[in-house]
Amino acid sequence: MIPSVLPTYNRAPLEFVKGEGSWLFEADGRRFLDLGSGIAVNALGHANPKLVEVLTNQAQKLWHVSNLYKIPQQEKLADLLVENTFADTVFFTNSGTEACELAVKMARKYFYEKGQPDRVEIITFDGSFHGRSSAGIAAAGTEKMVKGFGPLLPGFVHLTFGDLDGLTNAISDKTAAVLIEPVQGEGGIRPVPDAEMKALRQICDDAGVLLILDEVQCGVGRTGKFFAYEWAGITPDIMMVAKGIGGGFPLGAVLATEEAASGMTAGTHGSTYGGNPLGCAIGCAVVEEVLAPGFLEDVNRKAGLLRQKLEGLVAAHPDVFEAVRGSGLMLGLKCKASNIDVVNAGYDNAVITVPAADNVVRLLPPLTLSDEDIAEAFARLDQAATQVEQA
Repeated sequence: MIPSVLPTYNRAPLEFVKGEGSWLFEADGRRFLDLGSGIAVNALGHANPKLVEVLTNQAQKLWHVSNLYKIPQQEKLADLLVENTFADTVFFTNSGTEACELAVKMARKYFYEKGQPDRVEIITFDGSFHGRSSAGIAAAGTEKMVKGFGPLLPGFVHLTFGDLDGLTNAISDKTAAVLIEPVQGEGGIRPVPDAEMKALRQICDDAGVLLILDEVQCGVGRTGKFFAYEWAGITPDIMMVAKGIGGGFPLGAVLATEEAASGMTAGTHGSTYGGNPLGCAIGCAVVEEVLAPGFLEDVNRKAGLLRQKLEGLVAAHPDVFEAVRGSGLMLGLKCKASNIDVVNAGYDNAVITVPAADNVVRLLPPLTLSDEDIAEAFARLDQAATQVEQA
């Protein structure tokens, strides 16, 4: 008999009732160190006092009015993002998947309005993940994502990750944009090197096509910059954002230049809940905290400390781990043993990690984790690795 909750998830046998900072609690009081952050969502940790205060204050005033009216909290958050990124304009969504849908629409509408309606193709890369909507699964193109869900949305070209020569050759008079994650998350914590990111920008410029960045998982301080594209010193034309920007509240956004967004006029897109007062009030608090003096510097300091601990972990357990990869507090342990075994052993030792492709275990802790949390992370991961070795 099918359960009341549609069984599309292979859930761990854990049921948390409370969170505090970097920690999760089960009903029986067991404490788990959370190195997953709800898959990079709880950027400021669980039950962050500032976010609780903002949510409570806003909830007592106004939750929703719809985008038929001006929303001051939405305008404030858009202004913050425009002031601190490449963007000239922002559209708010509820999720990264919705952001993907708009990014694709925006790129295609741009060329339609330029009198080039045949420019509809979006070039993407293997190992990518852009959500589970029709556009998202077509963009990824993997069998796991698309099997049984045809016919697929047309207009996507899939290339090998890192193949710049292939990219140059694949661009045609039908190409509208190149879509890529600066750091692949689901694909196994695979960063695009800065030199390749610069080359991608140049290839797009030379061909006259748009560059869309998916920073749903790697954005909002996760890599030690406000957004990951900053490390390479380039800017995109369109960018997808979600996860960390809401600190746990469902919130996403598409950021764009005025030029790239020029086709999106009144009536071309909309959202019932996107940009509601409650979500945007929380989003403002998250962005203000991440951009506060010293916050990102401390993220980078802690990222260096955590990476040092993880390098030691790999050296101590060569039969379990191969290497550490990633950027900032978006790190991955490339495994020799089964990554699922490592994640499950972590559960046994009260530490939460997240599996990814390429036999990688993801570590996406709150950006606010303490040095003591990092020491505890090493201790618990060390115990988990020993358990895997002895199994």
